[in-house]
Amino acid sequence: METLADVVGSLDDPDRPAVRAGRVHDARETRSRIYKTGNALRHRGVREDAGVAILDVAAPQAIHAFFGAALLGSTVRFGPDRVVESRVLAGPTERLGEYDLPPGGQRVGWGSPPADPSWMHFERDVWSENPAFPEPDVTAATGVLPGVTHGELVAAAESVAAELDGEDVVAVRAPLSHPGTVAAGVVAPLVAGASVLLPSDGETGTVAVTTGDAPEERAILPDDAAPE
Repeated sequence: METLADVVGSLDDPDRPAVRAGRVHDARETRSRIYKTGNALRHRGVREDAGVAILDVAAPQAIHAFFGAALLGSTVRFGPDRVVESRVLAGPTERLGEYDLPPGGQRVGWGSPPADPSWMHFERDVWSENPAFPEPDVTAATGVLPGVTHGELVAAAESVAAELDGEDVVAVRAPLSHPGTVAAGVVAPLVAGASVLLPSDGETGTVAVTTGDAPEERAILPDDAAPE
């Protein structure tokens, strides 16, 4: 695998758990949601030279938005500053008004329907999109996180994936703003055939990506998984 498009394209098994967040999202469902999200973001002007900022929230929508933007060649920034420089800001609807966007900037909210009709509502607009996605033209050299390319992120994820198996459940317990968290906690499980856990209500996995104590038996530090 060279790009995140390869990772997403491999998510074809409806019997394989891919993301656990309150319920289990299977691999094919996850791929479909990513493609739908990418199509919705395309309509909002996301492309290689128009970035996406995502609030640092462990939610399936954040993962879908990350991969959807990546397939469009966009650079994604988790946990942006209050003054956002990206084309799109995505996150829980009730928090988006706290941020200032550039002229033409777009807000994409999930959860509560936005009062402002100019904002995209994730559940409404993504749900109605086509799950078919044009062949992505990203390459290993395309940027995906600030200072990180697709190839670098996938290589870091593959290094972590070599230590995982299909039964592993990787709990994301560190900020997504750290590239090592994205590599080890989001991309690596999908590469390995394992699943991503966005924990709540005391849920535990077999491996944690964390900077502190965690209930899982194994732990990965984001610094140790950071792309080079």
